[in-house]
Amino acid sequence: MRGVLFASDLHLSPQRPDRAQVFFEFLEVAGAHAEAVYLLGDLVEFWLGDDDPDPLHRALVDALNTLTARGVRLSVSVGNRDFLMGPAFCAGTGAALLPDYHVIDLFGRRTLLTHGDLLCVKDVQYQQFRRLVRDPTKQQRFLGQTLEQRRQIASQTRTGTQESMLAKDDFIMDADENEVASVMSAHQVTHLIHGHTHRPQIHHFTLAGQPAQRVVLGDWYAGNEVLWCTPAATSLLPAQDLVTTLTRPTASRK
Repeated sequence: MRGVLFASDLHLSPQRPDRAQVFFEFLEVAGAHAEAVYLLGDLVEFWLGDDDPDPLHRALVDALNTLTARGVRLSVSVGNRDFLMGPAFCAGTGAALLPDYHVIDLFGRRTLLTHGDLLCVKDVQYQQFRRLVRDPTKQQRFLGQTLEQRRQIASQTRTGTQESMLAKDDFIMDADENEVASVMSAHQVTHLIHGHTHRPQIHHFTLAGQPAQRVVLGDWYAGNEVLWCTPAATSLLPAQDLVTTLTRPTASRK
């Protein structure tokens, strides 16, 4: 049975080639069984622009293009590390870029998708930074600089971000439950899927008197948790376990 795959926070980088290889192999297997793939942000550690010739980024584009060439629908939601993905990325991969919030029909369930950073409203410092770097004028000014200049800025930003995170309580960097409820109500959904917080879990709660569900995807630093959905089931599990399940002989899956 073909399903729909969700993953986020791959944070692929040249410094972790093993993780990239795991993802490319996973994508090849999952792509043979998925009708659609949704990648909900932070595919790479830094995306400095579609013109970046980084070999890993080119390998990612090629792998995603192979996926869509097989007829798999690919949708990508940018995160706080790859928000500069643009038209050339879409042309090279066959992907559709999603807006900050996007509603899909997931086997009859009206489901909201987002990267997840907008849900972390207690992190006021980050939200201010997000508004700054998402400004189109500032983005064009950044893209107008040389790649070396962009790398230096990205490196400095990463150092500042890491120092800032160490000074914050964990709850500040997590999704705010009130914001979650507000956003879900505004989009008239009872199901939400997001990443960003690196805290994989399926949350069950009540929203306006109805059963609701929030799925938090995992990161690819350690756990590699992805979400696999079919009309019959929803499973949040490590990518390696999903590969084992999908490649198991049909008879043993019954």
